Amino acid sequence: MSPHIPDSVLLRTDYPELELHTSGKVRDVYGLDSGHLLFVATDRISAFDYVLGTGIPHKGRVLTQISLFWFDFLKDIVPNHLVTADVERYPASIRKYGDELRGRSMMVMRAEMFPVECVARGYLSGSAWKEYKATGAVCGIQLPPGLRESDQLPEPLFTPATKATTGHDINISFQEMCKLIDPEVGRQLRDITLRIYKKAADYARQRGIVIADTKFEFGMTAHGITLADEVLTPDSSRFWPADTYQPGKAQDSYDKQYVRDYLEEICWNKQPPAPALPQEVALRTSEKYLDAYRQLTGRELGI
Repeated sequence: MSPHIPDSVLLRTDYPELELHTSGKVRDVYGLDSGHLLFVATDRISAFDYVLGTGIPHKGRVLTQISLFWFDFLKDIVPNHLVTADVERYPASIRKYGDELRGRSMMVMRAEMFPVECVARGYLSGSAWKEYKATGAVCGIQLPPGLRESDQLPEPLFTPATKATTGHDINISFQEMCKLIDPEVGRQLRDITLRIYKKAADYARQRGIVIADTKFEFGMTAHGITLADEVLTPDSSRFWPADTYQPGKAQDSYDKQYVRDYLEEICWNKQPPAPALPQEVALRTSEKYLDAYRQLTGRELGI
């Protein structure tokens, strides 16, 4: 009997009692009251900036549970926006959706978000590799000559980016970032970003995962600067298996590799409508997400 995509894949959410605050490529965010939001991670997947028609089994739960793990792991460095992920503690009006929300949702504090992505890079990959090849620098930071693709950097870099509502975020220099927000706050965000990246990357390496780079979002709450959104997931980070890491080329990853490979194979023109995925590609991608969770936490998701 061939494997199949389970019926529980969640592509759309609908809670009439709540106001939809924002809907992203993966997350739907609802307003609960003046001080709280409900984050719901669906099983949607995007590639080349388009959401595909096929969901990835368990993906939303993996993203949520990995974020919860890191919120707890990093709480001694920076406060986070989590209030609870226990559905029984959600407002009574939405507990009837408990089966759908359980494991893939978080009740969080509203925060006044900063208009920048805080990116930490420990390895030379992606847009940083392209920029380095062209200029010898990344986001205005000059690097030693002769580095190869996927090389570990001498020190982790803070490379902020502007938040794009569509398409890719745009890398900017730290100086440009400090024109968008208070320079002192910018310095604090840079320092916090590098501290939490270093702590997480050291831990992950012991668990067999290289965190090549990652992006964080921060906002202001009553607790001051607060870590928000998702944290150190395969969607917000570049995770590489440590046992196959070999600089000088692109690396295998724990994210959308099978999806991107399939879309390139069928020569999709990267224009809508986005194609659906074969079951095999969706299930293999699901296993990658589950592997990342197992590796990082040492636990099974309990599916």
